[in-house]
Amino acid sequence: MRSTGPVRRIGRLLMATTATAAAGAVTALSLAATPAAAAPTGTTATRPGDACTAADLGTRHPYIKSTEVSPTITHFKGWYVTEGTTGQQTVSTDTTTVISVSVGLNDTIETSFAVEALSNVKATVGLDVKLEYTSTSEESNSVTWNLTQPGYYGFYKGTKKVTGTYGSLNCNRAQQDDGSWALEWTEGPGSGSFTTFTTLEEGAVRCQDGVPADSIMAKAQALLDCGSAAAKADHPAGAVAPTAQQKPDRPALHPTPTTPAEQPTATAHSTRAALDCSAEAYKIAVPGKPLSWGAPLLADDGVRLRPSSIFSAHLDNWRLCNVTEQDGVLEASLWNWGNGGCATIAEQNASTERAVLMTVPCAEDDLQRFYVYRDVPGSSKIGVQNKYTGSMMGYDRYADGEFIRQYSSGRQDGTGTFDLTAV
Repeated sequence: MRSTGPVRRIGRLLMATTATAAAGAVTALSLAATPAAAAPTGTTATRPGDACTAADLGTRHPYIKSTEVSPTITHFKGWYVTEGTTGQQTVSTDTTTVISVSVGLNDTIETSFAVEALSNVKATVGLDVKLEYTSTSEESNSVTWNLTQPGYYGFYKGTKKVTGTYGSLNCNRAQQDDGSWALEWTEGPGSGSFTTFTTLEEGAVRCQDGVPADSIMAKAQALLDCGSAAAKADHPAGAVAPTAQQKPDRPALHPTPTTPAEQPTATAHSTRAALDCSAEAYKIAVPGKPLSWGAPLLADDGVRLRPSSIFSAHLDNWRLCNVTEQDGVLEASLWNWGNGGCATIAEQNASTERAVLMTVPCAEDDLQRFYVYRDVPGSSKIGVQNKYTGSMMGYDRYADGEFIRQYSSGRQDGTGTFDLTAV
């Protein structure tokens, strides 16, 4: 280990700061693609600049930056009805467009952050959108409709596809215009795009039917290609060969992500990194209580809450290494004095909610980098976020031997807030 002057100064500054400074129902009359940049007045979604408390230091929330609503046809079949074949018809349609629910690259929607993001989308656009993973390809393609007039029909299913972008808000200290400090929700690392959709609607429409412009019905009518010779020709009753417009889109394969959404690429754990660490060592402790982060002696064990004593063998002592700061947020590797390893989330568990914090040989790897969110000067309270996964560190319950784990939105009960105290 070696220590450099600039990093020592960061360590002293941090120690001095902490020690001495203080839905609507969806109808077939769908709207056209409509942009929306912010949640409507009256919603309770967290916004940048809102006040937060020290208990929020270990949490994060998504906020919706932009949305677009587009009527989309997902299933379609051209069908010709002649005199004597009117009445109720059941038609098996072809898939034209596949819409899958996703947040970032993660389409499992199992984490609290992803669910909250989609809930905020619902509030933003005022539509009853899907809040869990599903795909329009999983829907039945059968459409039943009562036809009273002969003609060339398009049997369809459609939905409102909702897409957009989101950001991530973290609680951190911010200096006010008068020089004082306060805790605010500020935009932190972690942003991406989302896709969801409303309940599928079905129907049948003819070329001569009057339909509202930019509705799902109008989208289906456009697929009939009413001006073409094929649409104007007489056909026997039943299915009509699809036109070029009606042929299914080639569904894009949605790969299982090998890395979490919107995060930098991790590097392999191949070589020991040469770290520039602060001379000061710290305990990362539960505020007002004796248990703190204790690194394991065994490689396959994780970081746990442990009591500090003369027998702790420095496993409860951590140094901040390769420290940088941007917009008031520290970024550092957490090197353990006792076992010489760096804190990390195992690569195979990067996208797993409640994955255990481990220590491994130090390397240039974003899985070993952490953001540190700080309380106002005069307080040593912090929140800790893994740079690669975007998840916050916390624990399930206060108990000797309890693992430190990652939570996509943090622990909303305040158990993700710790004290960073110089040893």
